[in-house]
Amino acid sequence: MSQYEFSNAWFAKYAKGIWERYLPEIRPSRTLEIGSYEGQSTCFLIDALASVQPVEIHCCDTWEGSIEHQEAQTDMSMVERRFRSNLALAMEKAQCPVDLHVHRGYSDDSLAKLIAGGKRNYFDFIYVDGSHQAPDVLSDAVLAFKLLKVGGIMGFDDYTWFAESLPYGKDPLRCPKPGIDAFVNLNMRKLDLMLVGHQLYLKKTAD
Repeated sequence: MSQYEFSNAWFAKYAKGIWERYLPEIRPSRTLEIGSYEGQSTCFLIDALASVQPVEIHCCDTWEGSIEHQEAQTDMSMVERRFRSNLALAMEKAQCPVDLHVHRGYSDDSLAKLIAGGKRNYFDFIYVDGSHQAPDVLSDAVLAFKLLKVGGIMGFDDYTWFAESLPYGKDPLRCPKPGIDAFVNLNMRKLDLMLVGHQLYLKKTAD
């Protein structure tokens, strides 16, 4: 992916090896990602999947940045421009058709619209890496699970990113883990855990 323009190596460090292991087994044709940032994960999906089959990919992001981006004064307009430039390059290189849908807005709105639009039990693979605030992660997980088909795979980033140290101490809700744990515990009879580390992956076994 050296032709793409990325400002970090988060995906390559934490997710790439896992995806290289699991994606060839499940060969998803319909994927959804919550939190696309510069498109590194999206470009990987197009490169890996559209080389052998047509794919449908949905990307949800506000490109407004989360709290951590705002505190770091990240230029989110540049982030979005890199996303669109990277995706244009990936689409140009794709060997098979790519049906790309970019949902610019808050994830709860976008996911609810997908459900209302008939996409319940639709996606083979969903990746949750949007807001890192626990309540938001729980909301994303609940809605995304309705969109995931039985037998489909859902992955979460930053499971071991624990509460941030702030001037007033640690805020236990400023990390994904409480939201992911709440979702997994409440749906334990409908899923199987596949991998638990910095990233968590599960398979949906029932509605």
